[in-house]
Amino acid sequence: MGSSTEPNAPGDLELVRTFVNTLDIEKGTDALDSSETWGRWCAERGLPNESSASDRQLLGELREALREGLLAHHSRGSMPPAAREVLDRMLAWSQAEATFTEEGLRLLPRGDGAHYVAGRILSLVAAATVDGTWSRLKACRDDECKWAFYDHSRSRTGQWCSMAICGNRNKQARLRERRGQ
Repeated sequence: MGSSTEPNAPGDLELVRTFVNTLDIEKGTDALDSSETWGRWCAERGLPNESSASDRQLLGELREALREGLLAHHSRGSMPPAAREVLDRMLAWSQAEATFTEEGLRLLPRGDGAHYVAGRILSLVAAATVDGTWSRLKACRDDECKWAFYDHSRSRTGQWCSMAICGNRNKQARLRERRGQ
């Protein structure tokens, strides 16, 4: 989707949202496709951009596991088991380190390049699960989109990244279906 009116996540959780959105399903673009596009994405966020093709493949697995988790937030369900397995594997690969701080247990990203980026993403997910913001980060329910967005609604029932685009498209499709068109 990628509009300028998309609901941004609060604070550092925005990095997780934009990471999931490095794949734009509608446009068919993926920032992980090349070291140049990935490097640009990282540079814009002040992250180390060193990565190999295999690093970017692993980051893609992390991204899609997170997207599966964001889709589960619509039903207030937990992370699907296969996605949790990927996250566990990526946590080990990232070299992030668990440490106790004044705020409690935290993950600290370690390593270089892609390892650091994965650790940073996972540390933000861990912090968001503790502070309650994680369940508000969702992926658009439109199968042609799946854009990550932050659900700012009081009822936590947002389904679409944009009511004007994906919400309208799906409501129109349901209306046509009901009318037998």
